[in-house]
Amino acid sequence: MAKILVVDDEEHIRLLYSEELSEAGYEVITAADGYKLIERIETDKPDLVVLDIKMVDYNGLDLLQEIRNKLYNMPVILCTAYDTFKEDIKSIAADFYVIKSFDLTELKKKVATALETHIPSS
Repeated sequence: MAKILVVDDEEHIRLLYSEELSEAGYEVITAADGYKLIERIETDKPDLVVLDIKMVDYNGLDLLQEIRNKLYNMPVILCTAYDTFKEDIKSIAADFYVIKSFDLTELKKKVATALETHIPSS
């Protein structure tokens, strides 16, 4: 079972994503912010990170750069309520970019695609 780390400062988003992705067959862990995110990734060893861009005290694009610098192959899906960040040069380092919605169909598709691409089949 693939493990997904959801990083979002909004509790209702973390709960929604956690519930929906768990129902889809994934193990889900969450973080309310980017505090010591690299250490958390190295400890919990998720297969994929779903990362909010706009968080209180943290910029998801900067966190994405940190992830890419230290854990180059970690699949990351940027999730935001704003499509304007899609134009930001830093966002191209993400595997996928998803606009937040209560319909998680697109997010689930991107998660499945990212995991298929990054996890070697056994």
